[in-house]
Amino acid sequence: MIGESLPSAEQKHLYQVAYEHIQHNMTILKPGMTFEEVTKSGLLLPEEYRAQRYGVMMHGVGLCDEYPSIRYPEDLECHGYSGVLEPGMALCVEAYVGRVGGKNGVKLEDQIIITDTGFENLTNYPFEAALLAN
Repeated sequence: MIGESLPSAEQKHLYQVAYEHIQHNMTILKPGMTFEEVTKSGLLLPEEYRAQRYGVMMHGVGLCDEYPSIRYPEDLECHGYSGVLEPGMALCVEAYVGRVGGKNGVKLEDQIIITDTGFENLTNYPFEAALLAN
């Protein structure tokens, strides 16, 4: 189509890293996990993206990163706090992937509810197949 351009290899890579990050971090979630266990079980961003990471791996639903704020390992000691995932808790699982000084960056997020056995993904908007294809 006129006006559309194909994604660059870098854009596809950033999108795929962000997608893998949130997909992994959702699959680990289950009731009874401590926030620290979630942090330690979560997928780490590759080193080249850590300086630009979003402030939290996951956060509650609300106006601005509501409780709970589940931190990245680098931030746990200074900003983390204790807590436990409970059924009915709503979380946004997200990632920002981009390099310092880079031309592109990707931020993806899904909203989930902790259930009695794991989680339910509330987000039904599809991811971009063209960016996930190799």
